[in-house]
Amino acid sequence: MPGPRIRGGKFSRSETTRAEAFSDGVFAIAVTLLVLGLSSPPHKPGGLGRALLEQWPAYLGYFASFSYVAVIWLNHHQAFVRIAGMDRALHAANLFLLFTTGALSFPTGVVADALRADTAGADARVAVALYAGVAAAMCLSWVAFYQRLAWCPELLAQDVEPTYVRHGLLRSWAGAMAYALAGVLGVLVTPLLALAVFVVLPVFYFVTSEGLPTVGGGDRRRDHHGERP
Repeated sequence: MPGPRIRGGKFSRSETTRAEAFSDGVFAIAVTLLVLGLSSPPHKPGGLGRALLEQWPAYLGYFASFSYVAVIWLNHHQAFVRIAGMDRALHAANLFLLFTTGALSFPTGVVADALRADTAGADARVAVALYAGVAAAMCLSWVAFYQRLAWCPELLAQDVEPTYVRHGLLRSWAGAMAYALAGVLGVLVTPLLALAVFVVLPVFYFVTSEGLPTVGGGDRRRDHHGERP
């Protein structure tokens, strides 16, 4: 069976199927770890309702992190629709992305615990800085991923939009800077401001999951069979 059409024959490649399957498994585990952070709170008889309400940082943290992992999965899918083959460096960038994704449950739990104790305390400020750092690292993993595609366009399918990789790099750098800024604001101003940024940023990535809007550009997206939707 012939392999996918690629733009050249310079690099050694492996099929993308195994990388996608492994990545989907990591995403599923990451989401599972997030939901494990939700539990029935300790309470006195008759105090369950109040205890559940006081656990609001855990709900908000779960929503923010689940949304982030969800759009990462969506962006990852959109990337692999366009990738025809992989080399060692692209595999490494993909593993870096999965490494940061799997780590997201840790700062999520730290933020939830710190905000439950004191929404404006020193621990809450450190917690949102930790979350911002991990989230920014995840954006930088996308920078590495797209940069490899920019350096080796031979790994892309032949009819990929010419702006796709450039837009991906812009979105990834923007996210890294936005999360870093959120961490600074959370430390210097209030942790709740950082939390608001954590909730809003996944919306940006969802809206731009197929690239930044272009004026007058045609739709050149392909599915895995090489057909445009």
